[in-house]
Amino acid sequence: METVRVGLVADPAKPTDIALRNQDLSAGDGRPAWDIEVVSEPFTMASEQSDTAMSRLSDLAHDHAWDLVIGVTELPLHDGEGRYLTVESDPRQRTAVLSLPALGGLGMHRRSRRALRHLISGMADSASGTDHRVPLPRRTGRLRVLLGMVLANRPWLLVPGLKSALVAALTTGAIATINSTVWLLAGSLPTWRLVVAMLASIALVVGWLVVDGELWDRPEDDSERARERSRLYNASTVVSLTVGAIICYAALYVMNLAWAMFVLDPSVMGGYLGMSFGYADLFVLTWFVASAATVGGALGSGLESDEAIRAAAYSKREEERRTRLAREEEARPGH
Repeated sequence: METVRVGLVADPAKPTDIALRNQDLSAGDGRPAWDIEVVSEPFTMASEQSDTAMSRLSDLAHDHAWDLVIGVTELPLHDGEGRYLTVESDPRQRTAVLSLPALGGLGMHRRSRRALRHLISGMADSASGTDHRVPLPRRTGRLRVLLGMVLANRPWLLVPGLKSALVAALTTGAIATINSTVWLLAGSLPTWRLVVAMLASIALVVGWLVVDGELWDRPEDDSERARERSRLYNASTVVSLTVGAIICYAALYVMNLAWAMFVLDPSVMGGYLGMSFGYADLFVLTWFVASAATVGGALGSGLESDEAIRAAAYSKREEERRTRLAREEEARPGH
């Protein structure tokens, strides 16, 4: 039996990592062997519109003499009928695109391996000449894609991008912790006000990141597909930034608490304020200080629009893909 030459064309970063991990896939007993070649290239020209991507994959298959080719991307696929897709393929050209966010984000390597094995097997053996799509359920599909996009963003990596803001907030918090007026304010606030202050500080940071980094995506045209794409991109950006901001807030709280425990003596504080003050009150004080420092320190210092923060916006990554592809097209002979 002849070996089936398979091309895995993957977008840079996470898709390429997924493809490389699946380069050792085998067909199993009684089937032609698979010779899998991985190429890292930003083949996606536009999100949720796979015609151009399919055409580009077909050209690559011809150039590399592959029997079939599969594109691996972190962009969502949409069928235009309100459903998100895991896979879209053209069996006649033996070409397919796998959308990683549609796998849900959790157990990505295991799920992608199973999906690729099933897809390669079907394309290698199928004699069908009709287009093939694997849609997600209408009710839960959008939420699953959104979860996959947020996890693909790896929001915990936003923390290094906020390092200057975090340092400024720590400085503000360290000064506020030893201020007697702050002690009085923290002790006088009910729990619901502390919760509101915390949520408001996180919301302000997220809002400023979106504005300062120009991360808000706008529809390219007036079509429903373009509006839906923008809504999905913006939702994934806001959720990713919110998770990153919460992680920074938690780190700020822990470090401020350690500082308060080290420099403050509750009995001295109580005597100065003329009221009962214990170690439990330091947790409340630190909670208030963390919220105030997040706003005063982070926003006052100016937040960085570094690569980690910009990577939280799918629209920005798509823009970079298009720019890179445009440069490659211009550099080709004949242009």
